[in-house]
Formats: sequence, C-alpha cells, structure tokens
Amino acid sequence: MNPKLSSFLFLLTISLAGALLAAEAPRGVVEMPVVYSENRFFVVPVTATGEALRLYTDSGGGLFLLAGAAKRLGLPTQTVGEGQEKVDAVTLPAFRPGASIPPPLGNGGRLYLFPDEQVKRGAPEPMDGMLGQAWFAGRVWTWDYPGKRLLWRTEGELPAVAAEHRVTLGFKTGKDGEGLAFPRISVTLDGETLDLLFDTGATVFLSPEALAKLDDHGPATRGTSFIAAVHFDRWRQKHPGWRVIENADLGVKGEPMIEVPAVTVAGYTVGPVWFTRRPDPNFHQLMSQFMDRQVEGALGGSALKFFRVTVDYPHA
Repeated sequence: MNPKLSSFLFLLTISLAGALLAAEAPRGVVEMPVVYSENRFFVVPVTATGEALRLYTDSGGGLFLLAGAAKRLGLPTQTVGEGQEKVDAVTLPAFRPGASIPPPLGNGGRLYLFPDEQVKRGAPEPMDGMLGQAWFAGRVWTWDYPGKRLLWRTEGELPAVAAEHRVTLGFKTGKDGEGLAFPRISVTLDGETLDLLFDTGATVFLSPEALAKLDDHGPATRGTSFIAAVHFDRWRQKHPGWRVIENADLGVKGEPMIEVPAVTVAGYTVGPVWFTRRPDPNFHQLMSQFMDRQVEGALGGSALKFFRVTVDYPHA
C-alpha cells in the first residue's frame, strides 16, 4: 500500500481503538478461510447470503472496510469518535459455517469505513479491507506458513514446543497501551540482537529492475521484512558480499533491499531473509510510539515463511 495512505489509515484506526470486548473462544482449533499470497494471508469469508469478502490481514496494521464493500453487503453504518477523529464504522455480517471469521474484540467489534478510491489508489492488490492488530488482539493464532493456513485457537490450547523455542513478546501496557496489540519480537542477526515489530502484513512492491535481478519468477507484490536505514547502511558497508538490490521498492521509491544470510528467532536459525530499507523515523518514531520499546524494523513474511508460529496475545 502507498506509504502515506498506509500511515494515515494506521494512525486513524489506532487513535480510535478501544478496550477489548469479552473474548469468545473457539472450540479447539478453527481454520480461517484464507488465500495465501506470497507469504501473506488474506481471509475470504462468505456471508450467509453468499457474498464474498477479501480482507488483508496484518498484525502490524489498522482495521477498516471499504465503503463499497459495506454498500454491497447492505451493512448499516454508525458514526464513532469525536471531532476530527469522527468516522463511519460497521460491524461484520453473519457468515456461513465453514467460511466464517470472528469480529474484532476491540473497537466495539466494528471496522472503520474508508472510501474505495482513497484506499485503492495505493493498494496494488484487490481487497475489501484490512484486519489489523485490533482483530488479532485478545486471541491465540497460528500462522502456518508452510501449510498456508491461519488458525484460531482456544486460549491455553498451544502447540507443545521446547522451552528454547518459546519467546516472550513485548506489548505496550498501561493507559497509553489501551487498544494496542503490536507485538515486539527479538531476533539475532549479524551477531546483534534487535527488537522488531512482528508484522505479518509487511509488503514490498518490487520495481521491474528488482524483479529482473531476483529472477525468481515471483510476482512484484510480496511479503518482506523491514529494517531501519541505520542498520541497513551499516550492513551494506560491513558485508560487501551480501546481495543488495538498488531502487527495489516502488512503495517507497528508491529504497533498496538487502539479503541477510541468516536470522535467529526463537532458537531457530533460518535464511536467507530479504530486508527492505526504511527511513529511521518510520520505526524509531512512528511505530515505536505504539510499542513497549523502540523497534528497529519489522519481521515479516520473508522471514516468517520458514515457520509455523503461534502467538498467544492474552499472555504475550
């Protein structure tokens, strides 16, 4: 998505976030209806009347539905917020068994409405909206990248793994953290431990030149990971053998990508992992204000694709 538009939607939906509703729990493990696209997940529920939705899921993103989709489904709107933060919102309709998704526990169960043209100008893929951190909050989820599945789990029903493969996540708490559920995860690379946003929606829009250099027959839009410029520039100088693609990202024109040979997270070392450069303020200022401490980038699909990862939001 266009970075300016993405930041606007992100800030607005976060500023309106509220406390969590009482969490209903599934019985056992419920598989979400998904389309897996280049190391990212779209949920594709079908309403009781047979209307399909395509919603982008993003653990580091906001929460909205396109106005056109709400009109197509005949969803009643209500106005929430005050002053300049006033915005129209809707609740999700009833869905068919086997093609259903739960509503967000935050925001009173509502999704905010945005004009189609405002969003689609910066979104290169078809979608009806986004399910961000407020949708994942308060629940237990498994992103099964190898199996291309997104699972909603009963609280406390977690996969059995060795202690070295469990990590504590960081979430902002207290009054300043109300309505926020952006997970911070620590990773080790190049002998250094870095705090990153756990970001299942991190996306890069590759230039034709970048696609030609990658030569992997993949599409231009795909999952990535992000790193602040200060680290990217240091890696490039320290490791001239690491592959760098200049002018790679059309989303933030001119930003390069670097291929990091190995990343260690939760006791596993995987790689190689592509990181896309971002200006330092994107994470040190914008994103970090919603985190429990400063983050240096985001761990996205280019790294998560190696894993089946379960996040227990209630217990961090």
